[in-house]
Parts: sequence; C-alpha cells; structure tokens
Amino acid sequence: MQTQKLDAHQRPLDEAAKAEAGIASPRSLSAELDVTVFDTMAPLEKDWRALELDNLTSLHQGYDWCHSWVGAYRRPLAILRGVCGPETVFILPVEIERSRGVRIAKFIGANHSNINTGLFTEHFLRRAVDLDAHCFAESLRHALRGKADLLLLQNIPLEWRGQKSPLGLLPLVQNQNHAYQLPLLENFEATLRQLNSKSRRKKFRVQSKRLEAIGGFDYVAGGTAGEQHAFLDQFFAQKAERFKALGLPDVFADAETRTFLHGLIDIRGGDDFGLEMHAIRLKGENEGHIAALSGISRKGDHVICQFSSINESVAADASPGEFLFWQMISKLHGKGVTLFDFGLGDQVYKRSWAPIETDHHDVVLPLSFVGRIAGLAHRAITRSKAHIKARPGLYKFAQRARSKIGV
Repeated sequence: MQTQKLDAHQRPLDEAAKAEAGIASPRSLSAELDVTVFDTMAPLEKDWRALELDNLTSLHQGYDWCHSWVGAYRRPLAILRGVCGPETVFILPVEIERSRGVRIAKFIGANHSNINTGLFTEHFLRRAVDLDAHCFAESLRHALRGKADLLLLQNIPLEWRGQKSPLGLLPLVQNQNHAYQLPLLENFEATLRQLNSKSRRKKFRVQSKRLEAIGGFDYVAGGTAGEQHAFLDQFFAQKAERFKALGLPDVFADAETRTFLHGLIDIRGGDDFGLEMHAIRLKGENEGHIAALSGISRKGDHVICQFSSINESVAADASPGEFLFWQMISKLHGKGVTLFDFGLGDQVYKRSWAPIETDHHDVVLPLSFVGRIAGLAHRAITRSKAHIKARPGLYKFAQRARSKIGV
C-alpha cells in the first residue's frame, strides 16, 4: 500500500485553523444555523424588506407581493427564518395549503408565480457552498414539524443571474415548465440583433399596417389606478372567453385571485411596481375596443410578464398580442431594465422573442409518512408531464383530451 505525504502547505486545515482563516466548514455553518417558523408576516417585516432589495431575489417573494396574497387567501402561514448569530440570513415565505387531506407547505402565492428564489443575504449565499445538505434539510423539517406533511417549493432556478441557490441542496425534481427571458441591451436595435431582427421587423410592419387599416391604435402603458383596475377586469373577461372556448377551467375566476391581482396594482415604489397593465386600444371603427392586454411586474432591473390576452373578435389577423410585446419591450429601453421575462410555459411566441431558456426545479421534502407518499406522487406527476411536453404529438393529444374533460 502506498501512502502520500503532503507538504506543510498542502496539508488539510483542521477545524480550528479553518476558523482562524475565516473558512466555514459544513459542520460549523450548519451548527450556526437556527431555523424558526412564524405564523404572521409583521414580526419579520424589517428583515424581510432589507433582504428583498437584492436583485437576485424574485419579486414574488417581496413583502408587499406576499402581503397582497395573504390578505386575499388568508391561508395559515409557516414562514421560515434562518438565523446565524444575530443576523437573519434567509426567509422562505411559506403558507400551508391543504390538498386531499395533505398539508403542503408552499411558497406564498406559488400558483401565480413565475420564478421563486427565497430571500438570502449575500454573505449566506457565498457561504452556502459549505452548508451540509442533510443538516439543512433537517433544520427545515424540525421547524415545520406538526405544521405540514410536505415542503414543496416550486419553480426555482438552481442558478439565477450567476448565483447558485442554496435550495439546490435539498431533494429536487425538475419542473415540467421552463421560463424564457430576453436580455435588454444598450438599445432596442442591439436587443433585436439577438433575434432574427429582419424577420421580426417585417412582422412588425405587417402588424402596423393592418392596425392602421382599421383606424389605428393607441398603446396604453400604465395610466391612472382606475384605468389599471378597469383593464384588469377586461383581462379577466377576455381570458374567461378564451378558457371557455378551449374547454379549460378559468384559473382567474375565483374571487381571491382577482382580489390579489387588483391589490398588486396598488403596489408602487420608485421604479418598481407589483402589476402594471399595458394595452393596445383601437381607434376608428373599433374605437375603444381593447385588442390586447398584458400585465407586467418590475423589481429592480427585472420585468416579468405575468399574463396576457387578446380580443379575438377584432384585429386578430394583426397579431395584437405580439404587437403589444414589441411596444412594451421597445419602450423599456433606457429605463434601467436589463431583463424581460416571459415567465413560465413553453409558447411559440416566447421562443421567438427569448434567446434564454431557464430550467426550474421543485424542492420536494417530506415531513411525515403522508408527506412521503405525496412527495412520490408529485415526482411521478411532474416527470410524466415533462415526458409528455417533450413530445409534441403526445402533448397535442393531451391538450385535446384535457379540453374535452375540462381539467
């Protein structure tokens, strides 16, 4: 048997030497971490608002965003706070949702979010590479014991804007949905060069001519609070017609979701906003008709399209939805925005606009025997959906079947 003798500068540091050098070991970092759970938001507001300032934090984990959801849905909360010494190093805004008798701990507002990151300090993100995965999972289990059966944190990019997520240390399954982003460069011309700019411009000219031929249009960006709320109600009406035509359930129909989204319109802070409605409003013979609507949110340099709809009864041949994206994206240049996010879900128009495709993952951490069964079911269903979506023929068949049974 051969042995290798290390020179002094090659020998591993012992725990004391690591501490003296300022290097955290997995054991020491995990030992420092204390996770507690809160059933209200208010005690965490100061730390929460400090953590959400980081550009790496999703706007869906912002205090005001979560507050609007909690006010509408009023589900039990189990917000996880991680502390190292005197410092709050992370907050995971979690609520408890019951499904078929299983208590599932999910991100607040998970059903209407496009990207979830949690909230972490920059210092903790740097040290998280030294975090013991088992100890991290056990600390979350211990905090949620008796409150939930399954911790299910969905739609998490394992790496976001160059930073790896500590949540990637937990048990995962890849989500069936991907997200699509368009970097905004120094000007609109430069941004278009990332795409097929010649084809894109030709399409825009055709759309413009068709809209002008029926009397023209106004591009409405923002507006008064009253106008914003009215546009949102029109979006609900347009989307309801679309879902009905497809034979699908209307995910915006319930009063809680509508209350939540109306609440987002009133969230404003500097350049940031919870929800802002944009529209293509027709003139001429169709005066006042809304051909297309979109709701976008902004946090820092990141804009997310939350939803969009079109009125298929007027100007449908002008592709007003895509025309609206051109207007929005072009007007965001010079306003400090560097990323336009089309959100989750594979659509042809998203792929045509977005050169970046981001994989998302779900944390699936069982907390009880029932949770283990629910976790296995979630993994199986998610993988089945991913398998179907990766095969266009099978996906079309599944969509037709879904529309027939209305689920």
